[in-house]
Amino acid sequence: MNPYANEDVAWQRLKDLQVEADNRRLAASQEPWSAALRRLATRAWYLARLASQRPPRRSPRSASKWGSRAGS
Repeated sequence: MNPYANEDVAWQRLKDLQVEADNRRLAASQEPWSAALRRLATRAWYLARLASQRPPRRSPRSASKWGSRAGS
């Protein structure tokens, strides 16, 4: 009988427990696909809103300089 058989079995069991704990941790960190889709849609809507905003208007000084005929 191998005197270290119990140690080998215990070591293998420890490795199995570590793999199982890692798998549980990875599975717990994954979010459902519906939540990921909702988050992606929210980001796309926010970016589209930013892209559709108008640029700032010119100040009255620059608008009167180019847009008025009073100086002609």
